[in-house]
Amino acid sequence: MRRIVVLLLVLGLAACTPAPGAPITRDTPPGASPSGSTPGPGTPGATVPPTGRPDHRKVRNWLYQLQNYPGGKLDALAKTPADLVVIDLARDARSGFFTADEIRSLKGSGKTVLAYFEIGSIEDFRPEYASVKDLILNQWADWPEEYFVRYWEPSWWDKVVGPRLDQAAEAGFDGVYLDTPLAYEEIDLSLVRGESRDSLGRKMAALISRISRYDEKLLIFPQNSPELRKFPGYTEAIDGIGMEELFYLATDVPCTQDFCGENLAETRELARQGKTVLAVDYATRKENARKACERYAAEGFAGYVTTRDLDKITQSCQ
Repeated sequence: MRRIVVLLLVLGLAACTPAPGAPITRDTPPGASPSGSTPGPGTPGATVPPTGRPDHRKVRNWLYQLQNYPGGKLDALAKTPADLVVIDLARDARSGFFTADEIRSLKGSGKTVLAYFEIGSIEDFRPEYASVKDLILNQWADWPEEYFVRYWEPSWWDKVVGPRLDQAAEAGFDGVYLDTPLAYEEIDLSLVRGESRDSLGRKMAALISRISRYDEKLLIFPQNSPELRKFPGYTEAIDGIGMEELFYLATDVPCTQDFCGENLAETRELARQGKTVLAVDYATRKENARKACERYAAEGFAGYVTTRDLDKITQSCQ
């Protein structure tokens, strides 16, 4: 599921430097294959991060805010006790990018900061929208201002993904929080003749792997679609994953459908591979927030409970 407007946070980490063109391996425990498992959900299996980069394995609580920053500033986020924050790449979801001084100040409060943006879709208010109209596919019914795209086309990288990564690095974000990998499941197949869910999944995994190779200093956190771990290169390319609605659907609805259990099982497998899990549920009732935080603790996930609009600072699991 996706957010409406402004947020993208950055988090930075990498692993060893690969040979040119080789996939980057991030935090896979020694002796474990990318799709294998090690004992116990949430077991920290990550290798020690390089000096000078944030240790994402220490994150226990986080904040996720994409819009409605008071005064357009990040001061309120800086005052929170969160270990990590995700914000939009731009304060206005358009072209008003956060500056290096602003991100430096936020990081100075002891937080890892990730920049949010989409990699499988685009909203009609983003500055790149007009230049990629030839890549646009079906509209996302849940978010009418958003459209899925041909994310495998070279021009998508050249006009959107590459420049966004450059902007995140220039502003000093620690990493990127990549939304809409689920595009591979939502694209209308009648619009992409010759493609299948499997081929689209492989292309999404390849895109995330390319992002990982592009700037080894940036932490890589895709959002949702944990099953992509089954495609070559995906698990090695990521440092962690953001997961929405593992326990509560928006809003305050217990997540009991089959896909909830499937998502949790896939997420546990990534956790066993040493990947940090940033879980977020949408609930406003205190009892539900408490239960969600208890589940995060039991699973070994970093957790946050908030509103679907991601427009305010709410429940942080301590």
